[in-house]
Amino acid sequence: MGMKGKVALGAVVGIVVIGAVSANAGDDSSDSTSSDKGSSASAQAKPGGEKETARAAEEKKAAFEGDGDFQVGADIKPGTYRTSGNDDGMCYWERAKDSSGEMDSLLANDNVTGTSYVTVKASDKLFKSSDCNDWEAVDTKAKGSPAASMAGDGGMFRVGADIAPGTYKSTGNKDDMCYWERAKDAEHGLDSIIANDNVTGSAVVTISASDTYFKTSGCTDWKKTG
Repeated sequence: MGMKGKVALGAVVGIVVIGAVSANAGDDSSDSTSSDKGSSASAQAKPGGEKETARAAEEKKAAFEGDGDFQVGADIKPGTYRTSGNDDGMCYWERAKDSSGEMDSLLANDNVTGTSYVTVKASDKLFKSSDCNDWEAVDTKAKGSPAASMAGDGGMFRVGADIAPGTYKSTGNKDDMCYWERAKDAEHGLDSIIANDNVTGSAVVTISASDTYFKTSGCTDWKKTG
């Protein structure tokens, strides 16, 4: 799980926490949507307005870039954000309580393959991102079309929006490298984790409707069995 000079803290052997160092866990925040741009009148001003509106929506969707240091409150708002489509394991993010760069400033961090959700709190001072795809603001109250299967190396999935609650199975995992985690929020603190495990062979886990996120790394694909 290495990357540019830093790795997510934690271990991958036994029932342990991967990439979580903060004990400051709390409720998921959803006040991260960016301000509206333009108006319905501008969208109707001339032919091609639908394309322009779609383009504006995409620009609004990308809250900030996947590389850089961002001051919370100045560069980015507190809230929940998502990066997706990271396919080489080199995406690294970090929540920090100051900009000293020292280990004591680190609140939480992770290396990402696939998708990651992160809740940036108002008390955070800095959010660092390296080699990630652009981050987009997430409305945590929005409903989706939850699937009954997921990629075993897909990262984080929001329960009830990305995946349906239920019992899932992943088979044929080797070398104890399959890691799964049920989480109550996206702060990535120790208190965020409901349950987790490293698995060799078959993995079976029941995701509750009260869970908020499910994280999977290094596993074969999961399929809902009940």
